Amino acid sequence: MSARLLDGRDLAKEREGGLAERVNRLKSRGIVPRLVVLLGERAKEGVYFRAKERVGARVGIAVEGISVSDGEGLLKELNLLASDPAVSGIMVEAPLPPGIDPAAVRDLLPPEKDVDGGGIRSLGRLVAGAPSFPPATAAAVIALLDGYGIDPVGKDVVIIGRSLVVGRPLALLFLNRDATVTVCHSRTRDIRSKTLEADIVCVAAGSPGLLKGDMIRPGAVVVDVGTNPTPSGLVGDVDSGSVAEVAGWLSPVPGGVGPLTTVILMEHVATAAERMGG
Repeated sequence: MSARLLDGRDLAKEREGGLAERVNRLKSRGIVPRLVVLLGERAKEGVYFRAKERVGARVGIAVEGISVSDGEGLLKELNLLASDPAVSGIMVEAPLPPGIDPAAVRDLLPPEKDVDGGGIRSLGRLVAGAPSFPPATAAAVIALLDGYGIDPVGKDVVIIGRSLVVGRPLALLFLNRDATVTVCHSRTRDIRSKTLEADIVCVAAGSPGLLKGDMIRPGAVVVDVGTNPTPSGLVGDVDSGSVAEVAGWLSPVPGGVGPLTTVILMEHVATAAERMGG
């Protein structure tokens, strides 16, 4: 068996087209969607911020990066942006400068502008099933499966990783789609026994090559959310060579979840602008 690829690039292009139409309709009403990213002093040079700029330029969303060097400056900018009606979405991009309390930052993100769903209130709303913006990476996993007609209803899903950015919110999104979810982490005993029972395995542990082919059942769907820089480029958390021989579907790194993540973040910015504009 050789796994079919869950390639997110074509899906992302398709979504970009629809998003550009939404943005044009907003601009015809005098509304310009605007995303402001608060980041460390050199993060503007990073791949993730540049990806947001590129997608924003293609769909017509203004993307602005504001560099902060200390906690006082970050909290001041957050307060200003939260009350600025010209700002549709706010995102705080890790890593934060030293000495900044991540919990304090998350507490200040207003849910209506928290387009990457990182704030405490946004996550609480997701738990309660109330309207909110889920973290874009977690939402991209669901969008990738939907794009290939893979329905999680009634499926056994294993997620490896419990971060607030991917693992935990992704578990909630799968629960909202009526899947049965198991979350594994660094203290889980015998992860292999869990993954062998899964119809869908999502790996977001930050550990290159963690999931091997002998850890999944034949025909399983495997979504690799890992992005680990190496001298030869990005690699995922899945040992793609061995897993591809067993899985039915496998998302590549790069080119799987990543392209959809940025587009979905921009969709959230457009939605926030639509709501603010009435």
